[in-house]
Amino acid sequence: VMHRKVSRRTMKTRYHALIVTFAASSFLWPALSRAQAKPAAPAGQTVATVNNEPISLAEYQKSANELHDEVTNDCKDCPPEKIDAQFKAQQKDLLRGLIDQALMVQRAQDMGIKVESQLNQKLDEVRQQNGLATVQDLQKGVEGNGLSWEDYKATLRNSMLQKEVVKREVGSHLEVTDDEVKQYYQQHQHDFALPERVVLSEISLSTDGKAEPDYAAIRAKVEGLRSSVVNGDDFAQVAARYSQGVTAKDGGELGTFKHGDLPPQIESAVFSLEKNQLTDVIQTRSGFEFLKVDEHLPAEIQPMEKVDTQIRNTISAEKMAPRIRQYLAELREQSNITVKPGYADTALLTPTAGAN
Repeated sequence: VMHRKVSRRTMKTRYHALIVTFAASSFLWPALSRAQAKPAAPAGQTVATVNNEPISLAEYQKSANELHDEVTNDCKDCPPEKIDAQFKAQQKDLLRGLIDQALMVQRAQDMGIKVESQLNQKLDEVRQQNGLATVQDLQKGVEGNGLSWEDYKATLRNSMLQKEVVKREVGSHLEVTDDEVKQYYQQHQHDFALPERVVLSEISLSTDGKAEPDYAAIRAKVEGLRSSVVNGDDFAQVAARYSQGVTAKDGGELGTFKHGDLPPQIESAVFSLEKNQLTDVIQTRSGFEFLKVDEHLPAEIQPMEKVDTQIRNTISAEKMAPRIRQYLAELREQSNITVKPGYADTALLTPTAGAN
């Protein structure tokens, strides 16, 4: 059993700065662990305490189950022995991660950080992303998968609290210089290469549910719509009024595509065209359509000013890990952490920056 006794109420802020983004989860609901049906750990059993706040055996087991599912999903075609080996390699840091989270959340509480408004906004974003009418529908979906709504919200809340702590305590003084950005760009130009691309819009009519003798009439209608665009009618307006594709509401906008993204017959047609040109009418499995090339973009290396923010975020992320680890090490030194026999906080085995 390991002890460190310093009240977290006396913790001071004296850490180097680093901006980091802890992305709050935006999925509809976490995948159910295959082991969730197993009997829960007896109430009251703990594997560790962090400033008198317990980390329960049930919480540890739940995290282990989720980790196993993540490893399995990331290595779907792997043999069981490889999955087990990867799981065991990552499991050793499981308790360390739970302690890290507890320290961050407690620190947020000490700082008086509140994220309820951001949490409500995030829940509404998740609702919209999943095409649900209300947050209550989201709750029903979560609970329908056998999960606790309060646990789901707690996961999002804790992620937001950790993000805010790092932003305030570790991320407020980080500087990425222009010279660093320039050097990174020069050394990684291949990362900013873009292939030849086309930006497309479509107008289509469906043949779903139609008899083959009707196809000629449908094709003729599409030919007529194409002629109207050729003669000066606005493509987006024609698409919004007549197209039966899901893109009609957006004026037919399909998006940007590179070689290999499109069916061969469409790819050969659009990549031979210039900006604002139209394809002939094309028959697809679901109907007839013609496409407009809104942009035909050549292969290129993106200019540095266009990827400046991306580079700065990358450099910040590269600097993040050691500084966050140092911050957490100092939180540990100022906290009372007890780990039960049979479990290990691997942070104790990791040298921190500046350690002798």
